Amino acid sequence: MSDAPEILLAHHLKALKLPTFLREHQKLAGQCAAEGVDHVRYLARLVELELIDRERRMVERRIKAAKFPAVKSLDSFDFAAIPKLNKMQVLELARCEWIGRRENVIALGPSGTGKTHVALGIGLAACQKGLSVGFTTAAALVSEMMEARDERRLLRLQKQMAGYKLLIIDELGFVPLSKTGAELLFELISQRYERGSILITSNLPFDEWTETFGSERLTGALLDRLTHHVSILEMNGQSYRLAQSRARKAG
Repeated sequence: MSDAPEILLAHHLKALKLPTFLREHQKLAGQCAAEGVDHVRYLARLVELELIDRERRMVERRIKAAKFPAVKSLDSFDFAAIPKLNKMQVLELARCEWIGRRENVIALGPSGTGKTHVALGIGLAACQKGLSVGFTTAAALVSEMMEARDERRLLRLQKQMAGYKLLIIDELGFVPLSKTGAELLFELISQRYERGSILITSNLPFDEWTETFGSERLTGALLDRLTHHVSILEMNGQSYRLAQSRARKAG
């Protein structure tokens, strides 16, 4: 019967969804007893452990929900490899205040200059700050929307995309879009205009976006919306990936 209170406590803590409390309360009780800590400070420490652990789990869930192809932080980005990129601007964007203002970011530069890494780093920072993030490539997003339209679930997908505080669209311009695909992407970006933030990476300068969208009118209207409140990251330079590869081989 001596185990009964422990079993009951474990049951209640599980019901209250306090796994860290359950895991740590005995060990912490021993530490606090040895240190002569009173029950209020003991409870305060337990609650703090639970809160820290809960926040960590929430961040992990947001990262998983974002569907990043890889988890990369800005700490591992070599800014020296892309001298034209404004490091202070990127670090400021990682504070994510622009997302609260529903502004946009566009990273422009040739292939291999680290645009996706920067986008992933900013996306990770947003997840850590409690913001919902969605990551996709332009080609995958358009394909998904066209499939959803054919299966009469486009509205549901659009609502899902509208729900993200930050939507990251990678690799815009790598693949020319069909007329329908371009219109669907335009519609999605229009729906998020001044309602949610978008981060776009593209290998094409703005004056070549018509090649992707196939219509000057559509491209002009799209750029009007995207660039109304925008920070532009200029990422021209030598291939970041190539420089990293060479550095690894040299090491």
